[in-house]
Amino acid sequence: MVSNGQTENRDKRDSSSEDMAVTLPMVEVFETVEGEGTMAGYPTTFVRVFHCNLRCVWCDTKYSYAPARPAYYASVQEIADQVLAFQNAHVCLTGGEPLLHGQKSQALVRQLANLPVVRDLHVETNGAVDLRPFDHLRETEANCRAKLRFIMDYKLPGSGEEVAMNRKNFEVLRENDEIKFVIADSRDFERAKEVIHEHIQRGQVLLSPVFSSVSPKQLVEWTLASKMKSVRINLQLHKFIWDPEMRGV
Repeated sequence: MVSNGQTENRDKRDSSSEDMAVTLPMVEVFETVEGEGTMAGYPTTFVRVFHCNLRCVWCDTKYSYAPARPAYYASVQEIADQVLAFQNAHVCLTGGEPLLHGQKSQALVRQLANLPVVRDLHVETNGAVDLRPFDHLRETEANCRAKLRFIMDYKLPGSGEEVAMNRKNFEVLRENDEIKFVIADSRDFERAKEVIHEHIQRGQVLLSPVFSSVSPKQLVEWTLASKMKSVRINLQLHKFIWDPEMRGV
Protein backbone atom coordinates (compact mmCIF):
# COMPACT_ATOMS: atom_id res chain seq x y z
CA MET A 1 0.00 0.00 0.00
CA VAL A 2 1.36 3.45 -0.97
CA SER A 3 1.02 6.22 1.65
CA ASN A 4 -0.21 9.69 0.76
CA GLY A 5 3.31 11.03 1.26
CA GLN A 6 4.80 8.44 -1.08
CA THR A 7 2.11 9.20 -3.67
CA GLU A 8 2.84 12.91 -3.44
CA ASN A 9 6.59 12.33 -3.88
CA ARG A 10 5.98 10.04 -6.86
CA ASP A 11 3.69 12.65 -8.45
CA LYS A 12 6.42 15.27 -8.03
CA ARG A 13 8.97 12.98 -9.71
CA ASP A 14 6.58 12.18 -12.55
CA SER A 15 5.77 15.86 -13.04
CA SER A 16 9.46 16.76 -13.14
CA SER A 17 10.17 13.97 -15.60
CA GLU A 18 7.34 15.15 -17.84
CA ASP A 19 8.64 18.73 -17.66
CA MET A 20 12.12 17.68 -18.74
CA ALA A 21 10.78 15.88 -21.81
CA VAL A 22 8.79 18.88 -23.08
CA THR A 23 10.18 20.21 -26.37
CA LEU A 24 10.24 23.83 -27.52
CA PRO A 25 11.26 25.58 -30.76
CA MET A 26 14.52 27.41 -30.17
CA VAL A 27 16.66 30.16 -31.66
CA GLU A 28 19.80 30.06 -29.52
CA VAL A 29 21.37 29.67 -26.09
CA PHE A 30 24.48 31.76 -25.51
CA GLU A 31 26.61 33.52 -22.93
CA THR A 32 27.27 37.26 -22.84
CA VAL A 33 26.83 40.18 -20.45
CA GLU A 34 23.31 41.38 -19.75
CA GLY A 35 22.75 44.48 -21.89
CA GLU A 36 19.69 46.01 -20.21
CA GLY A 37 17.83 46.55 -16.98
CA THR A 38 18.95 46.38 -13.38
CA MET A 39 21.30 43.45 -14.07
CA ALA A 40 23.11 45.16 -16.96
CA GLY A 41 26.77 44.19 -17.13
CA TYR A 42 26.53 40.85 -15.34
CA PRO A 43 27.65 37.67 -17.14
CA THR A 44 24.37 36.09 -18.23
CA THR A 45 23.13 33.06 -20.10
CA PHE A 46 20.48 33.94 -22.69
CA VAL A 47 17.83 31.39 -23.66
CA ARG A 48 16.05 32.60 -26.79
CA VAL A 49 12.83 30.75 -27.62
CA PHE A 50 11.30 30.92 -31.11
CA HIS A 51 7.95 32.53 -31.99
CA CYS A 52 6.21 35.81 -31.17
CA ASN A 53 2.60 36.98 -31.29
CA LEU A 54 3.53 40.62 -32.02
CA ARG A 55 5.17 42.38 -34.97
CA CYS A 56 6.68 45.56 -33.56
CA VAL A 57 7.83 48.06 -36.16
CA TRP A 58 11.27 48.47 -34.56
CA CYS A 59 11.85 44.81 -33.58
CA ASP A 60 15.53 43.86 -33.64
CA THR A 61 15.02 40.08 -33.44
CA LYS A 62 12.92 39.33 -36.51
CA TYR A 63 14.79 36.04 -36.85
CA SER A 64 12.87 34.80 -33.79
CA TYR A 65 9.46 34.50 -35.46
CA ALA A 66 7.78 33.57 -38.74
CA PRO A 67 8.48 33.63 -41.63
CA ALA A 68 11.85 32.66 -40.13
CA ARG A 69 12.03 29.13 -38.78
CA PRO A 70 13.30 27.68 -35.50
CA ALA A 71 17.02 26.97 -35.53
CA TYR A 72 16.33 23.69 -33.71
CA TYR A 73 14.01 21.99 -31.23
CA ALA A 74 15.18 21.11 -27.75
CA SER A 75 13.74 19.47 -24.67
CA VAL A 76 13.63 21.28 -21.36
CA GLN A 77 16.32 18.86 -20.19
CA GLU A 78 18.58 19.77 -23.11
CA ILE A 79 18.03 23.49 -22.58
CA ALA A 80 18.73 23.17 -18.85
CA ASP A 81 21.93 21.25 -19.62
CA GLN A 82 23.09 24.03 -21.96
CA VAL A 83 22.38 26.66 -19.30
CA LEU A 84 24.15 24.62 -16.63
CA ALA A 85 27.25 24.31 -18.82
CA PHE A 86 27.78 28.10 -18.73
CA GLN A 87 27.57 28.23 -14.90
CA ASN A 88 26.13 31.76 -14.83
CA ALA A 89 24.10 32.90 -11.85
CA HIS A 90 21.98 35.15 -14.08
CA VAL A 91 19.74 33.71 -16.80
CA CYS A 92 17.59 35.69 -19.24
CA LEU A 93 14.67 33.88 -20.87
CA THR A 94 13.76 35.78 -24.00
CA GLY A 95 12.42 35.47 -27.55
CA GLY A 96 10.43 36.17 -29.58
CA GLU A 97 7.97 35.84 -26.74
CA PRO A 98 9.21 33.11 -24.38
CA LEU A 99 5.92 32.69 -22.50
CA LEU A 100 3.85 32.07 -25.60
CA HIS A 101 4.07 28.30 -25.34
CA GLY A 102 1.81 28.04 -22.29
CA GLN A 103 2.47 24.99 -20.11
CA LYS A 104 5.63 24.24 -22.07
CA SER A 105 6.94 27.68 -21.16
CA GLN A 106 5.96 27.05 -17.54
CA ALA A 107 7.92 23.79 -17.58
CA LEU A 108 11.01 25.60 -18.86
CA VAL A 109 10.70 28.39 -16.31
CA ARG A 110 10.30 25.87 -13.50
CA GLN A 111 13.34 23.83 -14.47
CA LEU A 112 15.61 26.84 -15.03
CA ALA A 113 14.64 28.16 -11.61
CA ASN A 114 15.45 24.75 -10.11
CA LEU A 115 19.07 24.87 -11.30
CA PRO A 116 21.19 25.46 -8.16
CA VAL A 117 23.68 27.70 -9.99
CA VAL A 118 20.93 30.13 -11.04
CA ARG A 119 20.24 32.97 -8.60
CA ASP A 120 18.30 35.29 -10.92
CA LEU A 121 15.95 34.19 -13.70
CA HIS A 122 14.54 37.20 -15.53
CA VAL A 123 11.96 36.74 -18.28
CA GLU A 124 11.64 39.30 -21.05
CA THR A 125 7.95 39.32 -21.97
CA ASN A 126 6.12 41.54 -24.43
CA GLY A 127 3.11 42.69 -22.40
CA ALA A 128 0.58 40.79 -24.50
CA VAL A 129 0.78 37.42 -22.71
CA ASP A 130 -1.17 36.85 -19.49
CA LEU A 131 1.38 36.69 -16.66
CA ARG A 132 -0.97 35.23 -14.06
CA PRO A 133 -0.17 31.54 -14.74
CA PHE A 134 3.53 32.34 -14.46
CA ASP A 135 3.10 34.50 -11.37
CA HIS A 136 1.34 31.47 -9.87
CA LEU A 137 4.71 29.69 -10.03
CA ARG A 138 6.08 32.37 -7.71
CA GLU A 139 3.30 31.58 -5.26
CA THR A 140 3.64 27.79 -5.36
CA GLU A 141 7.28 27.01 -6.20
CA ALA A 142 10.00 28.00 -3.74
CA ASN A 143 12.73 28.44 -6.34
CA CYS A 144 10.48 30.53 -8.60
CA ARG A 145 9.53 32.69 -5.64
CA ALA A 146 13.20 33.32 -4.89
CA LYS A 147 14.54 33.73 -8.44
CA LEU A 148 11.85 34.52 -11.03
CA ARG A 149 11.38 38.10 -12.22
CA PHE A 150 9.51 39.62 -15.16
CA ILE A 151 10.80 42.35 -17.45
CA MET A 152 7.59 43.41 -19.15
CA ASP A 153 7.90 45.50 -22.30
CA TYR A 154 4.85 47.74 -22.58
CA LYS A 155 4.41 48.52 -26.28
CA LEU A 156 3.84 52.19 -27.09
CA PRO A 157 2.15 53.67 -30.21
CA GLY A 158 5.41 53.76 -32.16
CA SER A 159 5.62 49.96 -31.99
CA GLY A 160 2.27 49.54 -33.75
CA GLU A 161 1.23 47.01 -31.07
CA GLU A 162 -0.16 48.94 -28.10
CA VAL A 163 -3.63 47.56 -28.84
CA ALA A 164 -2.35 44.10 -27.86
CA MET A 165 -1.24 45.10 -24.35
CA ASN A 166 -2.74 43.22 -21.42
CA ARG A 167 -2.99 45.84 -18.69
CA LYS A 168 -4.12 43.24 -16.16
CA ASN A 169 -0.46 42.25 -16.02
CA PHE A 170 0.31 45.38 -14.00
CA GLU A 171 -1.68 43.85 -11.13
CA VAL A 172 0.67 40.88 -10.74
CA LEU A 173 3.97 42.74 -11.04
CA ARG A 174 6.09 42.90 -7.90
CA GLU A 175 8.75 45.28 -6.63
CA ASN A 176 11.60 43.27 -8.14
CA ASP A 177 9.98 43.17 -11.60
CA GLU A 178 10.76 45.71 -14.33
CA ILE A 179 8.55 47.56 -16.81
CA LYS A 180 10.29 48.67 -19.99
CA PHE A 181 9.04 51.39 -22.33
CA VAL A 182 10.78 51.60 -25.70
CA ILE A 183 10.57 55.20 -26.90
CA ALA A 184 10.51 55.94 -30.64
CA ASP A 185 9.45 59.62 -30.50
CA SER A 186 7.94 62.33 -28.29
CA ARG A 187 4.45 60.86 -28.67
CA ASP A 188 5.72 57.58 -27.23
CA PHE A 189 7.30 59.44 -24.32
CA GLU A 190 4.05 61.26 -23.50
CA ARG A 191 2.10 58.00 -23.69
CA ALA A 192 4.63 56.31 -21.41
CA LYS A 193 4.08 59.03 -18.81
CA GLU A 194 0.31 58.40 -18.95
CA VAL A 195 0.69 54.63 -18.49
CA ILE A 196 3.16 55.08 -15.64
CA HIS A 197 0.79 57.46 -13.85
CA GLU A 198 -2.38 55.44 -14.47
CA HIS A 199 -1.28 51.83 -14.12
CA ILE A 200 2.05 51.17 -12.46
CA GLN A 201 1.95 50.36 -8.77
CA ARG A 202 5.05 48.20 -8.33
CA GLY A 203 8.27 47.52 -10.22
CA GLN A 204 11.20 49.46 -11.66
CA VAL A 205 10.34 51.58 -14.70
CA LEU A 206 12.91 51.53 -17.53
CA LEU A 207 12.90 54.02 -20.40
CA SER A 208 14.76 52.86 -23.52
CA PRO A 209 15.35 54.76 -26.78
CA VAL A 210 14.72 53.03 -30.10
CA PHE A 211 18.34 52.74 -31.16
CA SER A 212 17.97 54.41 -34.56
CA SER A 213 15.20 56.93 -33.70
CA VAL A 214 15.85 58.70 -30.41
CA SER A 215 19.25 59.65 -28.98
CA PRO A 216 20.01 58.80 -25.34
CA LYS A 217 20.66 62.51 -24.80
CA GLN A 218 17.17 63.42 -26.02
CA LEU A 219 15.57 60.78 -23.81
CA VAL A 220 17.47 62.06 -20.77
CA GLU A 221 16.33 65.61 -21.49
CA TRP A 222 12.68 64.54 -21.79
CA THR A 223 12.96 62.51 -18.59
CA LEU A 224 14.48 65.30 -16.52
CA ALA A 225 11.92 67.78 -17.82
CA SER A 226 9.10 65.38 -16.89
CA LYS A 227 10.10 65.42 -13.20
CA MET A 228 9.66 61.64 -13.01
CA LYS A 229 12.08 60.76 -10.21
CA SER A 230 11.82 56.96 -10.02
CA VAL A 231 12.36 55.97 -13.65
CA ARG A 232 15.64 54.68 -14.99
CA ILE A 233 17.23 55.32 -18.40
CA ASN A 234 17.92 51.95 -19.97
CA LEU A 235 20.49 51.72 -22.76
CA GLN A 236 21.27 48.53 -24.67
CA LEU A 237 24.93 48.01 -23.79
CA HIS A 238 25.42 45.27 -26.36
CA LYS A 239 24.62 47.71 -29.17
CA PHE A 240 27.43 49.97 -28.02
CA ILE A 241 29.93 47.16 -27.45
CA TRP A 242 29.21 45.22 -30.66
CA ASP A 243 27.66 45.95 -34.03
CA PRO A 244 23.91 46.53 -33.43
CA GLU A 245 23.06 43.77 -35.94
CA MET A 246 25.34 41.14 -34.38
CA ARG A 247 23.60 38.06 -32.92
CA GLY A 248 24.67 35.92 -29.99
CA VAL A 249 26.02 38.81 -27.94
